[in-house]
Amino acid sequence: MYADLPVVVSIERRSFRSPWSVGMFALEMSKPGTIALGAVEGGRTVGYLILSRYDRAWHLMNIAVAPERRRRGIASVLTSGAFARIDPGDPVTLEVRPSNRSAIELYEGLGFAPYGHRPGYYPDNGEDALIMWRGDPRDAGVPAEDLRGA
Repeated sequence: MYADLPVVVSIERRSFRSPWSVGMFALEMSKPGTIALGAVEGGRTVGYLILSRYDRAWHLMNIAVAPERRRRGIASVLTSGAFARIDPGDPVTLEVRPSNRSAIELYEGLGFAPYGHRPGYYPDNGEDALIMWRGDPRDAGVPAEDLRGA
């Protein structure tokens, strides 16, 4: 996927207000516990996913589909493909903007549930992040008291 980084970064910049840099992608992809997948249509990368292992949980770090290719199931295919490579019982977490309703609907359809917020998480506008988990966060070592009110 390193060869596809220019296209991935182009999709990233068209998808997010605070896009990752090439260096951020390269660093995350170089970690031994990272799954990096690309979606290709007609020989061109149209989406990507970065899933990284941290201690006892997986973290969906980044996923995007080219704006002109959205709402066609590509993100679902990428996510399902990544989940097929990990233990089905492993918990997975992510952060998402509460204003990103389509992403939240996608994640809920994949079995994620909300478990709290990270205040001021997004640097471009200070928006909080909605924390979501697939599986039980306690299996990842998240203390039960941290889940109250989630």
